[in-house]
Amino acid sequence: MVAEPSSTSPSADGSPSRTDWRLLPHPDRFAPDRPDAEACLVAHAAALERGDAGYLDPTTGLFVLTADHLAARPCCERGCRHCPWVV
Repeated sequence: MVAEPSSTSPSADGSPSRTDWRLLPHPDRFAPDRPDAEACLVAHAAALERGDAGYLDPTTGLFVLTADHLAARPCCERGCRHCPWVV
């Protein structure tokens, strides 16, 4: 079964509308019960702290963009893990 994509929209002032967008990915994009969830969130937080554009996923080794990096541009509709525009 394929899930319906999440809607994406900015708030009235053009900023992401979810209050937790910077630290927690939307559950449609990142299941919080994943075995590697804590490691991924720690890697994301460290990348945010350093001001990096992204981090290497601890399980797959793939490069994942941070929420801050993604917030600087409109949603690309590609399913980014930390997309701040998903509501």
